[in-house]
Amino acid sequence: MLIGEFGQRTGLSQDTIRFYVRKGLLTPQLGAKGGRNPYQIFTDRDASTVRMIRFAQSLGLPLKEIAEIATELQREGLSPAREIEIMDVQLVRLEQKATELAELTNYLRAKRDWVACGKPGDEPRFTDDTLCLTSTVAGFR
Repeated sequence: MLIGEFGQRTGLSQDTIRFYVRKGLLTPQLGAKGGRNPYQIFTDRDASTVRMIRFAQSLGLPLKEIAEIATELQREGLSPAREIEIMDVQLVRLEQKATELAELTNYLRAKRDWVACGKPGDEPRFTDDTLCLTSTVAGFR
């Protein structure tokens, strides 16, 4: 399928698809049509790759790391030990994010309750450590 159909099928814009191709995340086949700029032909495997990329991103894996893992996978494959290593690193990241989100949730609940009760006493505050952790998660940086 050509880039337009592939974009519709995967939900990606053509710019994003081209970006993924430039970064080596997708490797479409080159068609005979198109002259000096042959058409890129995407396959069902490319669509599966996009689902894997989106899933990895949703877990917080940066595109650079996804590209490195994809290159490693294409070159020599991933051993079970390497797969476990990758998952262990990601589990640590997710657990850290879960902790940060729990701290942010607790703060917001305390602040909401404080406002709902007419703002009695001292306003709930972040600790310095909590503010640094949660501001990244909440997008404040």
